[in-house]
Amino acid sequence: MRICVDIQSAVAQRAGVGRYTSSLVEELPRLAGDDDIQCFFFDFQRKGLPVNVPRAHLRVNRWLPGRLAQKAWKTLAWPPFNWLAGPADLYHFPNFILPPLTHGRSVVTIHDLAFLRYPETIEPRNLRYLSARIRDTVERADAVITVSEFTARELCELLQVPRARVFSIHEGLSSRIARPEAPAITSMKERYGLEQPYLLFVGTLEPRKNIPFLIDVFEHLQEDVSLVIAGMRGWKDEPIMERIRTSPKAGQIHYLSYVPEGDLPALYAGAELFVFPSIYEGFGFPPLEAMACGTPVISSAAGSLPEVLHPAASIMNDFCAEAWAAHIQTLLTDETLRGAMRRDGIEHVRKYTWASCAQQTWDVYRQVGA
Repeated sequence: MRICVDIQSAVAQRAGVGRYTSSLVEELPRLAGDDDIQCFFFDFQRKGLPVNVPRAHLRVNRWLPGRLAQKAWKTLAWPPFNWLAGPADLYHFPNFILPPLTHGRSVVTIHDLAFLRYPETIEPRNLRYLSARIRDTVERADAVITVSEFTARELCELLQVPRARVFSIHEGLSSRIARPEAPAITSMKERYGLEQPYLLFVGTLEPRKNIPFLIDVFEHLQEDVSLVIAGMRGWKDEPIMERIRTSPKAGQIHYLSYVPEGDLPALYAGAELFVFPSIYEGFGFPPLEAMACGTPVISSAAGSLPEVLHPAASIMNDFCAEAWAAHIQTLLTDETLRGAMRRDGIEHVRKYTWASCAQQTWDVYRQVGA
């Protein structure tokens, strides 16, 4: 069987869908045997291979800008993807939408349905694109992969996709995310100027992450700690930045912007607690990464988070700033409880591996392509 994976999302994104795509295709060739794995992407600007896939065959389009192809697909439903990527028995599209296709079976990964549940939190252009194309995608796809059982249920409920065509497969964690030695943590704190004990949030600054609420919680705390927010600025982010700037505790809030992947383990490990008040998640990488680095997690119960984090995290069932602050206060003063949460978290994340994700994805390919 010849399988073509669209890896364009790995070109443009360091996290999220891009990380899913790159991590998956690094594992898939180990399972292929006599089958053929092909990776397709546009490289009009000659930026080069976005991921390391030595055992896969590359199909690179350098004569057509990817943006132009996307525009043609949106407006004309043409040209067929298979004309550009070449022939295959099965095509996997890891980034929500199935482009025009005239040959072969198809698998698409849908990571969440925030654009249907919380459209006000989504970047407008992306919202229009996803909303316009999602129903066509799920009708034409031979199989839909979701990254949590929560999203699988939402897909069946909101878009009436038959459950037999939906496959829930958890994502994995990189083996590079693990608790570093103490000197690495100390060095990181010095480089980023983190002198106080700190609470940590990691994620893109966008409405769905609920950062203004996190600041409300922080302002209710009596403990002498700082708040560290790490993540790239996203869409609708100016009100978030304004909330940071105008907080009475602004002097104790450190916004670090994007933190290189190599610094993240030490940043996670140096925190007293990882706090994640998101209003919706299809999976939820950052709290799992914090657990892998031995940091206790307090999280909302939004979306997939109870499914992915339970029972190793403290799950908060509502958004009451006083209640969150009180629970954080308890955790900060109870070293025995935090120690138990550290041990439970490290054990919990062992089940999230990219090898397992790839194996289950490969099983879907075999079932669809049979």
